[in-house]
Amino acid sequence: MSDDRQPPARFNAARYCLAENARLRADKTALILAGEAGPRATLSFGAVDRAVRGIAAGLLGLGLEPGARVMIRMGNEADYVLVYFGALAAGLVALPSSPQLTPAEAGFLMENSGAAIVVAGADCPTDPDSLGGCLRLGPAEIAAMKAGPPLDDYAETGADDPATLVYTSGTTSRPKGVLHAHRAIYGRRPMHAHWLGLRESDVMLHAGTMNWTYTLGVGITDPWAVGAGTVLYDGPRDPAVWPRLIAAYRATLFAAVPSLYRQILKYADLAAHDLSSLRHGATAGEALPVDLLKAWTAATGKPLYEALGMSEISTYVSSGPTVPVRPGSPGKPQPGRRVAILPATDLPVSGEPEPLPPGETGLLAIHRSEPGLMLGYWNRPDEEAAVMRGEWFAGGDLARLDAEGYLWFEGRNDDLMNAMGYRVSPNEVEGVLAAHPDVAEVGVAELAVRADVRVVCAFVVLKLDAEADATALLAWCRARLAAYKCPREIRFLASLPRTPNGKVQRKRLAEAAAAP
Repeated sequence: MSDDRQPPARFNAARYCLAENARLRADKTALILAGEAGPRATLSFGAVDRAVRGIAAGLLGLGLEPGARVMIRMGNEADYVLVYFGALAAGLVALPSSPQLTPAEAGFLMENSGAAIVVAGADCPTDPDSLGGCLRLGPAEIAAMKAGPPLDDYAETGADDPATLVYTSGTTSRPKGVLHAHRAIYGRRPMHAHWLGLRESDVMLHAGTMNWTYTLGVGITDPWAVGAGTVLYDGPRDPAVWPRLIAAYRATLFAAVPSLYRQILKYADLAAHDLSSLRHGATAGEALPVDLLKAWTAATGKPLYEALGMSEISTYVSSGPTVPVRPGSPGKPQPGRRVAILPATDLPVSGEPEPLPPGETGLLAIHRSEPGLMLGYWNRPDEEAAVMRGEWFAGGDLARLDAEGYLWFEGRNDDLMNAMGYRVSPNEVEGVLAAHPDVAEVGVAELAVRADVRVVCAFVVLKLDAEADATALLAWCRARLAAYKCPREIRFLASLPRTPNGKVQRKRLAEAAAAP
């Protein structure tokens, strides 16, 4: 008996999202890139399919071998999406990256991934010295590819062939690459019905930027997989703009992080806009506070459905049309997912770990048979082995399942921080601050500034005779780190709390800063 949870052996993610749409609904709007004063670009499924296959042919015409990495370093523009799917269509590996990265950070990704191509937007300068043997393509080259002869068909890739390389903060001082196969897009199907409630007639408005996997997945890939259209925004990030966009484009679904929903409630005039088209909102990237859930539903009369996921597998626990919201819980494992709570201990030498019963806290794990699970960490076999417990992947989240199957998140089993939905390694931030000439020691951790708001904070011990200048230290970070990685607060300490073995106790940093 076939397993419909698994994709066919020969499977191309770009073909899955575009080929049938181009055949059945070529003239339907696939993507609107909205600007402050109206649409900046509007593309039909037929136009997207043609452009994607043109870019794929152009990339292969450069002599790239299957699996070669194509780094995308662009802002929120339509070509970002087209290049992303063009790489997949050609059997290459797309490497989406943030335009906020400094040249040094981008250079690390190029070098670490062994990227053959970097596609750079006009607003994303690339340091020539950081390119090495990597070829840079700009807007003119991509325009020529789009207009050139397209591939006759999408590459005949296997479901397990590499498709996407996403860099995320790890437990070391440098980001690590998460390598996904083409099957990962097929593995998103349970969230369509059980979190998003996606329909072909939907219009998805996503508030994220294109480099984020939340946006590429929920904002583009998922709607296209069912023949729905999507709206993204390239304009000033005023929270009041989102209700206006919902009304203007008759969006039926809206996706954002919880903090943006809170800003909309605070700064937007919801009553001034017709939100009748909106069926519900979706949220991920951060935990959804109970008071925010209540405030949003009271103000709009629309449900708000939460999901829990990670770069290694996307979202796999959610509330939604089939799972009633339970405030404080992100929901239940989506039907078809094999999810368990495992003891938070090392795996025995032999045998499989025994899942914990309902009510007990342990490591949240998902079975390796899940088609959405990553292929592995790029060139980091030790870290890859560390997250496997027999046949289970456990990424470090602590949680428990109640008797009715709802999941309750209990934090991280390591020190990774969550800043505006991005996972940020304290090691990376500490490495930057430790290089400042006035800094003797530094520890970085989350700091609660309000009941439901946590920010990245650096706890600094200064060198003798150095002056406490938080503004200068923050500027130092901004010059060397993407904006979402930068500390929002600097606290000065006489010494850092340490274990008897000398290891910094990050969980005690805030306590040490508050002590008289």
